[in-house]
Amino acid sequence: MEQKNALVVFEGKKIRRIWHDGKWFFSVIDIVEVLTESADAKDYWYRLKKRETESSGIELSTKCRQLKLQSSDGKFYETDCANTEHMFRIIQSIPSKKAEPFKQWLAKVGYERVQEIENPELAQERAKNYYELKGYPKDWIEKRIRGIAIRQDLTDEWKNRGVQGEKNFAILTDEIAKATFGKSVKEHKAIKGLDPKFENQNLRDHMTDWELILTMVGEKATTDITKVRNSKGFGKCLTASIEGGTIAGNTRRELEKKIGKSVVSKENYLHLAKKQKMIDER
Repeated sequence: MEQKNALVVFEGKKIRRIWHDGKWFFSVIDIVEVLTESADAKDYWYRLKKRETESSGIELSTKCRQLKLQSSDGKFYETDCANTEHMFRIIQSIPSKKAEPFKQWLAKVGYERVQEIENPELAQERAKNYYELKGYPKDWIEKRIRGIAIRQDLTDEWKNRGVQGEKNFAILTDEIAKATFGKSVKEHKAIKGLDPKFENQNLRDHMTDWELILTMVGEKATTDITKVRNSKGFGKCLTASIEGGTIAGNTRRELEKKIGKSVVSKENYLHLAKKQKMIDER
């Protein structure tokens, strides 16, 4: 799941979540803070677990999984998380007037992912709404959403052909990027002024129109080459990735000759993130 899907909002409060083992897992601390409005949600959660064990013998911690979620400092830490079913049980132990409306909200956001699996167009529509709320230009949004669909097609092909793991996906993606732009993803992010500490700063969310278009060309070409050759395994998919990226790279070089400047740009949308932060702090 992309990072944009990792935050949901209840009554103006952000709640972190992560898609794990085919289910949404929500940050228990974030939900405790929303329901109790406690100044120290971590301490409340600690005392709640202790109280529940003493009174009913139920270990609430057994309802949780330790999963890495992003903190306010941009880093990822092991955090108590619970899926929708177990979160309902935890909420029962918290005396709050918000409990019932929160349960309804929780059921809704948990079900949204199921709907998206059944109908991928819903996921695209929600992503579109997300970018609109952020303030991105509408014509840019259309390209970004199309790019997401093309990317999904490519990663599905990789999975079906024996490529497993985010690390291998990242290597193949980097080869496409280098062939397309003459820069690795890391180098491209540096040019954009993106901070490597913040993993939620998705490079594609800061690309210009041409950068998005060429990324789509490289990934679509890679997908088609992979299919035609029936490439299987990491090695053959790597070859297809380089060749697909090279097609986009040739287009980039021809374009740069005509317009007299590099397509790789320092332009970014970091100002939208700052604007959103100011809104959230009001």
